[in-house]
Amino acid sequence: MKIEHNKNFTVGAVITCFMLAVILVGMFWTPYDPNAMDGAAKRLAPCLAHPLGTDNFGRDILSRVIEGAGATFLIAAATVAIGLAAGLVIGGLTGWYGGWLDECLMRLNDAVAAFPSILLALVLIALMEPGRSSVILALGVLFVPSFARIVRAEVARQKSLDYVASARLMGAGDVRILLLHILPNIVPVLLPSVAIGFNNAVLAEASMSYLGVGVQPPDASLGRMLNEAQGYLMSAPWYALSAGAAIILLILGFGLLSEGLGGDAGA
Repeated sequence: MKIEHNKNFTVGAVITCFMLAVILVGMFWTPYDPNAMDGAAKRLAPCLAHPLGTDNFGRDILSRVIEGAGATFLIAAATVAIGLAAGLVIGGLTGWYGGWLDECLMRLNDAVAAFPSILLALVLIALMEPGRSSVILALGVLFVPSFARIVRAEVARQKSLDYVASARLMGAGDVRILLLHILPNIVPVLLPSVAIGFNNAVLAEASMSYLGVGVQPPDASLGRMLNEAQGYLMSAPWYALSAGAAIILLILGFGLLSEGLGGDAGA
């Protein structure tokens, strides 16, 4: 199945591009200052002045959703980047060399993967301090094992193929073979995993912020917005619905992309 004819990929690309456009615009402009409070405009229902209404402090929800979506996206992207980079190194070394290096690194990898992810993230953040940097580092560590296993399996499979033997005969060194020959061939396998990893990172970041250890106030965060909105589900349901819809769209877009990429890779 070609990507251009894959409906999941197409719909996912449209949703993802829409969210990225909103996030990009939000980096330079929002309808209101996301942190500006207005005591006379608390919990206003959606209207022309405030399309998504206002929260319990009179802040414009649309502006905060835009800013919160940008924060969630950047944290998730940085988290996946850290996990992927470390996973490439660990998986590449263990898959290529094997032996005692493989045994040591993969046992360490399994030990990290054995811990409940949210609990381990909370412990790591507690050792630092709540905030964006701590969440990125803590979640980045959690994503290393899954990427490392995928890379290790693919490198171990690829190194026995003819093109690797040909590169060896031509005098290519280990680093050159890994970077210039094997890595491009495992990218199609990694892409769906990266998309799935992004989804998991969005959920993890929202969970951390919901628990109060992620993005700190007054900065907007989708997870913290959900936490604040739970006390107003009956009187101001638009508050929770707006933040929840932004999280769903981020996850849905990349989820459909991962399905599309997976379907195309398996065709």
